[in-house]
Amino acid sequence: MNQFILVPSGSFEKGKDPVYPEEAPTLVLHVDAFELLSHEVTNAEFSRFVEEAGYVTDAERSAEAGGEGAGSAVFQSAEGSIGKYPWKLVSGATWKSPEGPGSNIVGRDLHPVVHISLADAHAYAAWAGGRLPTETEWEYTVSLGLPDLTRQNSGAYDENGQPVANTWQGIFPLANTAADGFAGTSPVGCFGPDKAGMFDMIGNVWEWTDTPYGPGTNTIKGGSYLCADNFCRRYRPAARQPEETDFSSNHIGFRIARDVAP
Repeated sequence: MNQFILVPSGSFEKGKDPVYPEEAPTLVLHVDAFELLSHEVTNAEFSRFVEEAGYVTDAERSAEAGGEGAGSAVFQSAEGSIGKYPWKLVSGATWKSPEGPGSNIVGRDLHPVVHISLADAHAYAAWAGGRLPTETEWEYTVSLGLPDLTRQNSGAYDENGQPVANTWQGIFPLANTAADGFAGTSPVGCFGPDKAGMFDMIGNVWEWTDTPYGPGTNTIKGGSYLCADNFCRRYRPAARQPEETDFSSNHIGFRIARDVAP
């Protein structure tokens, strides 16, 4: 794929129809033109980067260092009570072993790469001749692509309530009906393209942006295959979440942007 789409300059309402406090206030902002990769960076693309650059991710370094707190976060389907915490820090969970030691990415070349820290995303972007998009650029692009501008969740569900992106259907974290066809990540491009020519801006995996959220954190956007109507609801353009810059998990990836000449 590896296709960059020109996002034209324009204005939009950032934080439109906020649901959570951190999404407000609603602001009208102007965005200069830029290019954005049409899809989330895939395992195949990241594998080429690792092979050519000899790069070692933060999760791999953490596993090698060992000790308390080593590893990367892995979602594990909850069983039993609603109070069971479905996340586990797994030493050896990396981009090439997403579920931990013994797992691999065979057959998942076109799935988005995961277990990526902010530093990993920056390193790939620099190697590929790009950069991470800002939060505003990212939100502007997904706003341009919405199927229905009157429904901020239209990037995830159509007017009949049917999924049009890879999110969680059912009661999180106990039951995922996988009505969208996937219980985990999906190959990029299975849903879409949207009106802006982009794939998977909503759902599949969260995406790093270059915008700080607070001390030691950056903003991630778009939600993931774990966003459910009864829990997260962050499958909307305005949705935003902080993530520790050195954190990684099996539902966070990224895509890259490029500047264009004035």
